[in-house]
Amino acid sequence: MAKEIYDVIHDLRTSGRPFAIATVVETVGSVSAKTSSKAVIDQDGRVVAGWVGGGCAESATCSQALECIKNGETAILEIDLDDEMLGAGMPCGGHMRVYVEPVLARPTLWIMGHGRVAECLCSMGDMLGLEVIVNDPMVDREHYPAAARLVTQDPDYAELTPQRGDFVVIATQHKGDHESMKQALASPAGYIALIASRKRSRLVLDYLRDEGFSEDELAR
Repeated sequence: MAKEIYDVIHDLRTSGRPFAIATVVETVGSVSAKTSSKAVIDQDGRVVAGWVGGGCAESATCSQALECIKNGETAILEIDLDDEMLGAGMPCGGHMRVYVEPVLARPTLWIMGHGRVAECLCSMGDMLGLEVIVNDPMVDREHYPAAARLVTQDPDYAELTPQRGDFVVIATQHKGDHESMKQALASPAGYIALIASRKRSRLVLDYLRDEGFSEDELAR
């Protein structure tokens, strides 16, 4: 069971998907799970490995796990198994406490472009604990050793797929900056920046307006 849980945790971490680990830290009376029992709960609120009890105990734990994934905070869940009306709805005669810990994916810094600015951003992003992806046909491992991934074949910017909480910095020196900015704004990325002259920035913003982006979207 332990090997299965840790294998699942490894797979989820590798995929970058958020999840939560629930651990039974205390039991009193008759309960189906034991102290140190663990479960891995995915971002959809499903137990994908392990066990912390059945029925409403599992339901309550999954609900708390979703809340922890959402707010990024740990929680201690008190589950009363002794009160059919007011507790968990399954009068087993016991009580348990469950520690729920969210495991969130590291935010990603997406750097579009190459050159000294991109190199410095890559190093800084790595030092800040971000996963760094550099997207440009001219990048190589020698100049971007800290990057988690280099994207060199992406003419239509299809590989630019930032998630909520990620950072996007476009430093392409005018080459395709308007198209990559369009792709970035269509994503839920939490931060988007363009490194360009004032004149070029105005041209890019005008292009995005013509493409139908609202002022609120451009304000991102």
